[in-house]
Parts: sequence; C-alpha cells; structure tokens
Amino acid sequence: MPKSHMKDKIEKLKIWFRKAAKESKYFLSSGIFLKNFGGVVALITFTMIATFWWMDCYTRHGQALHVEEYVGMPIEDAIADATAKSFEIVINDSTFIPQREPGIVLAQDPKPHSSVKKNRKIYVSITKVIPDMATLPDLRGGNDDYDNFSKKCKRKYIDTEVSKEVFSNKLERNTILEVYYKGEEITDLLSDGYEVPKGSKIQCVVTKRGGGSVPVPELVCKKYSEATFLVSNMSLNVGSIIPDNTVTNESTAYVWKQTPRYSASGRMRVGEQIDIYLTQFRPQGCANAAGNVEAPAPVEEEEEDF
Repeated sequence: MPKSHMKDKIEKLKIWFRKAAKESKYFLSSGIFLKNFGGVVALITFTMIATFWWMDCYTRHGQALHVEEYVGMPIEDAIADATAKSFEIVINDSTFIPQREPGIVLAQDPKPHSSVKKNRKIYVSITKVIPDMATLPDLRGGNDDYDNFSKKCKRKYIDTEVSKEVFSNKLERNTILEVYYKGEEITDLLSDGYEVPKGSKIQCVVTKRGGGSVPVPELVCKKYSEATFLVSNMSLNVGSIIPDNTVTNESTAYVWKQTPRYSASGRMRVGEQIDIYLTQFRPQGCANAAGNVEAPAPVEEEEEDF
C-alpha cells in the first residue's frame, strides 16, 4: 500500500474521532441527557432505599419475637405459651422413655432463643403418651435362667423382679418357675409371644438351693390346703400325695399321716420333701370344730426314718 494512501486513512480517522468527541460532549451536556440521567439515578436511589427499609423492618420484626425454651415442658404448657406468642406447635415425633412422664418436650426446632418471624411453626418431639408394646422372651433355650431372662427384658425396656424364691435341689439356682404380670400368671403364654407395654414390671418365681435346716412341721389333722401352705412357708417341698379310698375332694381332705413324721426335736434340710397321706374325713384323735378331741382309733405304729 502506498504511503500517501496510508496517511490519508490515518487523517480521516483522526477527523472522525474529533467529530465523535465533539458530538459526545454536546450530548452529555444537553438538557435531555441530564434529565434522563437524573431520573435513572433517582430511580436507583429510591429502589435501594426502599429495599434497605424493607430489610430493616423485616429484621427488626424478626428480632422482636424470640422462641422460648420448651424442652422439658409439658406439651400442653408449650402449646399455650407458643399460641400466646403467635407461634404454632407441631408435634413431628414421639419417643418412649421409661420412667419419663408422657407428653414432655424432648427437642425443638427452631432452637430455644432463636429470632423468628410471626406465625412461625415450631416443630417438637415429645415423650409418648401411650408406650410401645414389647414381646416378652419365652422360657426356652436357657431363657428360664432369671439373669438371662432379665437382661433380655431390660433391652426391651421391661423391668423384672423376684417375687418369691422356692427351694429346689433338682433345678439350678435362679431357674424361673412362674412369671406374673399384674398379679396374673402368664408362664404358659410366653411361648405364644405375650406382649406388655414398655416400662412394665413383671414378677418371677425362681428356685434357690437348699441350705441349713428347719423343724419338721406337724401336718397330721390339718386340711390338705393348710398343710401345703405350711410346707411351702417353711422352705420345704411337698413330695408324694397318697390319698386313701375315701378321698373324693383332695382340697378338703385331711392329712392322717406324713413322712417323715412329726417330732418336737426333728429337723429337715431346707428344700427336702414331705410325703402326705390323705383321708376325706377328720382323723380320729384330732380336735373338732368345738375344740374337743375325738378318741383315736388304734393304729399300728410303723417305724419311719427321717
């Protein structure tokens, strides 16, 4: 390209830039531009002021309402307090906790002392009013050992206690013989999956090994029910029950003989057995209802060993 032609182009560009700068200066200093520019600045300023004012009002409005601490409070009291402060309590979970009063707030969201807006919902979890049900372990597979049974119940939030100990030289110590719930025996129901509310307490009758000795009880002339009660209270066991031909109702029959026989100085080891011989009518030689003693019939004495 010839140098003269290049100089012409450069000169034309300089003229164009000077002309554009001059026109821009006239435009920027014109009344139309200044009027429009002022309107845009005013609009932007108003928008920013309005935005900051709304945010300030919203922030101050939120700070004016503080969430109380409802944890540990009965749900009825929490609802009443929240309603008075324009909040709404929503129960979204419940958990059973043994030995905890039902209907107590365990957790809340938003957290206590948070700043929130009016009509905010507060979500809480509470202790259950109605506890869950739990299935008691059965007595199979070693569960008849009280310690094992008690541990399994504990994991299901069920308490156990030993209500009675029965001496036994045949079974291991702490073997469960009977299980009770609210005074009713449920031993035979455990295999079918017996359920109780979590937090319940059940009672167990267990065995204990014999130790020491007790006097031989005098059972002759006593009714069968009285005799068995006395034997049990003395930590002894009833062995064989031998009725004679007159017995039609065992519970009302009388003891006419026992093995070992009664002796003022006789003693038995704890847990030993006493055999009982029954007859339907009061034996001769026993006191009647009036306190009179009937003449004994001659009975052949038998030697018995303790």
